[in-house]
Amino acid sequence: MRDHNSATSLDVEALRADTPGAEKVVHFNNAGCGLLATPVLTAMLDHLRLEAEIGGYEASAARADQVRGFYTELGALINCAPDNLAFAGSATHAFATALSAIPFEPGDVILTTRNDFISNQIAFLSLRKRFGVEIVHAPDAAEGGVDVAAMAQLMRTLRPRLVSVTHIPTNSGLVQPVAEIGAICRELDLLYLVDACQSVGQFPIDVAEIGCDLLTATCRKFLRGPRGSGFLYVSDRVLREGYEPLFIDMYGARWTAPGQYEPVETAARFEDWEFPYSTVLGCAAAARYAREVGVEAIAHRTPALAASLRTQLAAVPGVRVLDRGPRLGALVTFAIEGWEARPFKAAMDARGINSALSFRDLAQFDFGDKDVDWCLRLSPHYYNTEEEVARVAAEVAELA
Repeated sequence: MRDHNSATSLDVEALRADTPGAEKVVHFNNAGCGLLATPVLTAMLDHLRLEAEIGGYEASAARADQVRGFYTELGALINCAPDNLAFAGSATHAFATALSAIPFEPGDVILTTRNDFISNQIAFLSLRKRFGVEIVHAPDAAEGGVDVAAMAQLMRTLRPRLVSVTHIPTNSGLVQPVAEIGAICRELDLLYLVDACQSVGQFPIDVAEIGCDLLTATCRKFLRGPRGSGFLYVSDRVLREGYEPLFIDMYGARWTAPGQYEPVETAARFEDWEFPYSTVLGCAAAARYAREVGVEAIAHRTPALAASLRTQLAAVPGVRVLDRGPRLGALVTFAIEGWEARPFKAAMDARGINSALSFRDLAQFDFGDKDVDWCLRLSPHYYNTEEEVARVAAEVAELA
């Protein structure tokens, strides 16, 4: 692949040439699903052709080294060993599998935030219904985002069984201070789970710096991998202490006697035997592509495009930009007067602009605080241009 990266600058023209969809649509829905780069598409199609030619089992055996690249490339991306990673069908699958490994008992506390992802919140409520756990939400600071000092005090007084934080929620551009929270978890020896769904591929992620025991993410968003893919990071501590998923299969464990099994030593205990191998290879290619582009350069450009979009939208009468917090990423959310949700998105679609809707039932606390029932979410990425940002803001202004 050509070199796209020079310090914090990027060769946007070359990146767009690698992105077949870039000239067909203004894609500001990277928080939903990023546009595939050509190397990702090629890796997937090549493997599907091989499966058609020689058989599925035979193709995966022939590509064993490339399949291993999923673990080595992602490990290099988030700073962990390959054996600490497990493939998952989605971030939610990874999150649920991780939760299933924790032997919750009645009265155990799950400490989280008011800006957690909807599926995580529903999972916690399900655990409360089934096992009688308690769910505690740390308060927000006045400027937005979790109040770390208040959360630390809750950690010390409640001694939660699990601390869980979404790095960037799906419903706003807020970036939570996951490393600060992780430092307190390490000090108090608390189990720490981070949802990095919106941050992998957008910002540098270092699991050692974050201090998490478990981290989940998807590959389809800012990493620009295929749909139906995600991963789980599992720390050495979690593996050493014997955590394992509730429903472990023959890939994650050995059947050592008629009434006995042993989990494998690596994070593979969190995987299933069946893999969508073309998808796995696409994820490896996506991680490799992100590293070659340069994550530091991506982290400089992508949020800057979003900040410019926020500024331009905030100047439009009738538009209320909703993102709050001391640090913001590339998710831009706003409410607009005089429109209903779906007609407004349809109007954006008709103008060739990809976006996403978010509703109150996806973010009960956050949207309640902001007193909105819906918003439009726009999420540019590094291959988008400043001209596209200006065009999107102008189209919103015209509709407003």
